[in-house]
Amino acid sequence: MTRLRRSLHFVPGGNERMLAKSLDTDADCLILDLEDAVTPARKAEVRSVVSGWLAEVDFGTKETAVRMNPLDTPWGYADLEETMANPPDVYLVPKSETLDGVNLIDGELRRLEREYAHADGRVGLVPIAGETPLGALNISTLARCPRVAAMTWGAEDLATALGASRNRDADDDYLPPYQHVRVTTLLCAAAAEVQPIDTVYANFRDRDGFLRDCAEGAAMGFTGKMSIHPDQIDPINAAFAPSPEQIAEARALTEAFAAAQAEGRMAFSFNGAMVDAPHLNRARAVLERARQIEESKT
Repeated sequence: MTRLRRSLHFVPGGNERMLAKSLDTDADCLILDLEDAVTPARKAEVRSVVSGWLAEVDFGTKETAVRMNPLDTPWGYADLEETMANPPDVYLVPKSETLDGVNLIDGELRRLEREYAHADGRVGLVPIAGETPLGALNISTLARCPRVAAMTWGAEDLATALGASRNRDADDDYLPPYQHVRVTTLLCAAAAEVQPIDTVYANFRDRDGFLRDCAEGAAMGFTGKMSIHPDQIDPINAAFAPSPEQIAEARALTEAFAAAQAEGRMAFSFNGAMVDAPHLNRARAVLERARQIEESKT
């Protein structure tokens, strides 16, 4: 886990006002959107604007991502060609359906890295898994491309592809197909040792539902979440960061393990429960996450 990715915030391509507002937030990553936020008639114009942003805007410590158009559209190849002059840190890849498709983008990036004299492999990929039925069936293959840095998933496009009227039930829980994609994306990202990023919460006016969704995703093991409204960024950062209580407990647990190991023990009672190696690994992960977050503030 080499980069802090708690909040990944969408910025509509070409919208200077939204870019300026997003730069003043604490989002870890800004996703410059060339796909759904741009009408077909404006694709070329907005692509040039976003390419200019990458060349001229000071993003500070924020990661830059470009949500490209798929390669099987009239705009995908041109998105890569033009934005790779001053490349983003990662490309968000919509409608990721097969490993072959991800590898095709990898090959284009290798060619463009040579053409523009960029370091080989410097640009990462973040596939959006499960936005189509075929993509949902192939989630486990997508992270086999070594350029993949993280994985996320999409519920809205999948609902459209399935012809579904909604993707959540009356209690605001995901219906089974979307639960499957969410869990599978998490498991496959963890198995490939890349970051699992939870999808957007579309109803940004439902704050209670949004906070519940953030807490659930963090508890499941997602390391971050995408956002579509600036007001979502700070709650996401809070949800996907360890609390002061969790940090204190992790420190106490690692100290207790050090004392126990000095006595030749690796399993013992801590705060009324038996703990062993997995608990130590979890505590170390909490402290590493806290360290990353603290360093991001400097």
